[in-house]
Amino acid sequence: MSGAPSAFPHPLYDKYVLKPFYEDAKAYYYAPMLAANRAHVVMLRHCQIITRENATALLKALQQVEDMGLDELTYQSGVEDLFFAMEGKLIEMAGAAYGGNLQLGRSRNDLGYALTRLALRPAMLNAAEDLLALRKSLHAFAREHLETLMPGYTHTQPAQPTTMAHYIAGLLSSLQRDSARIRFAFQTNNQSPLGAAALTGTGFPIDRHLSARLLGFDDILHSTYDSIGASDNLTDVASALATLGVNLSRFSKDMLFWATQESGAIRLDNSFIQISSIMPQKRNPVALEHIRARISRMIALSQGIVIQCHNIPYGDTQDIEDELIPPLFGALEAARAILQLYRAVIDTLEVNVEHLRQRAAAGFTTVTELADTLVRECDLPFREAHTIVSALISQALEQGLAPSDLTADMLAAAAAGQLGIELSLDEALFKRALDPRAFIDARDLPGGAAPRATAAVLDLQNESIAADGRWLETVHASLAAAERQLRAAVQELMA
Repeated sequence: MSGAPSAFPHPLYDKYVLKPFYEDAKAYYYAPMLAANRAHVVMLRHCQIITRENATALLKALQQVEDMGLDELTYQSGVEDLFFAMEGKLIEMAGAAYGGNLQLGRSRNDLGYALTRLALRPAMLNAAEDLLALRKSLHAFAREHLETLMPGYTHTQPAQPTTMAHYIAGLLSSLQRDSARIRFAFQTNNQSPLGAAALTGTGFPIDRHLSARLLGFDDILHSTYDSIGASDNLTDVASALATLGVNLSRFSKDMLFWATQESGAIRLDNSFIQISSIMPQKRNPVALEHIRARISRMIALSQGIVIQCHNIPYGDTQDIEDELIPPLFGALEAARAILQLYRAVIDTLEVNVEHLRQRAAAGFTTVTELADTLVRECDLPFREAHTIVSALISQALEQGLAPSDLTADMLAAAAAGQLGIELSLDEALFKRALDPRAFIDARDLPGGAAPRATAAVLDLQNESIAADGRWLETVHASLAAAERQLRAAVQELMA
């Protein structure tokens, strides 16, 4: 095809690739780039690769760039990315003899992957903190509802009585594992690729461990090939967020059902309700709908990260650099909105306790205990007991009877009609077997629905919440210590 040759970049490449990713880099990588550059200067001087005068000139130029602020680093066509824009400023301020030495012993490759890892850290810690805050709110909510009876569902149908606390304790168990997944992803991510340079390392006698310590990394990635080829720190983040999204979406499904008039289980605070433009009676639980949509967005972005890392060469490639910034940080930002909104919903949520108590026994949800009672009191095999009780319930449903209408004599008649056996069960025992409160109290095994058993689970959850809180404190303290160490080293060179 004919056409006049053009200089880099092509206008469309400039419009759709370079300029958008430049703005992304300014938003997420500017502060990490300043820190990484300072750490690299300190390391180069510590290893006597550059002179003290060179180090001082670079650090002063970096301070000038920071003082100018982001507004001075506007995108210029032909300047490929933020790295070259900042390097150009540093060479301009420190002079070519000194400014150009910042790139000794490194490449855009190892620096770029380091910046992603540095930028992910605060976003991941925010997600961990927001999830911990939601767990605390749910824990307090569960404590308030240890005695709140409600129907438990299987296959979307009322199954057995349980309590609101028992349900929430189950949810908390899954969220505890979500916290563990985010924690694992953070630890995978907090490894330094610096020193890998383009791929094979560098011939300069650098100190990779010093650079890692100054930036708060837990360790170095020991293989330089892995340093610029690995993407599992990205897919670990994505996997943790996707699983969190699935867990919260299932909770959202139940919450939206509970908020219906047909269920009548909960009442959202007015601050999360919108009215209809035409129907005066409507209380639309729109906050839950927005949360559900954000969860879908987070899961979609997380899946996009995994797909984008799939089937690409094991090495440096734009697929998992600039192109991943929007879905990666978009998923983490969605997580923050979801978790904070959910916490606010829970903190203001009202439960219709009496209505749920009445619903707990509706639909004959307690009759498992009636069959168990026949096994214990009448020495029947469970399958025979199940057959008798099933016949009793079928009769009740045909006649439109409620659980309170049933009697021990009706049970005896069902036994005679189904199995031809004579059955005698005390009326008090019969009524107790159909009582949802007695049903709950009988399930006092570890993890059971009885308030005491659920309280024990919540105690364990409280210990987990405290442990995760201590981990966050430790991480913040470690990162702050590294920041102080870097600042002190910079100040010493600039003194």
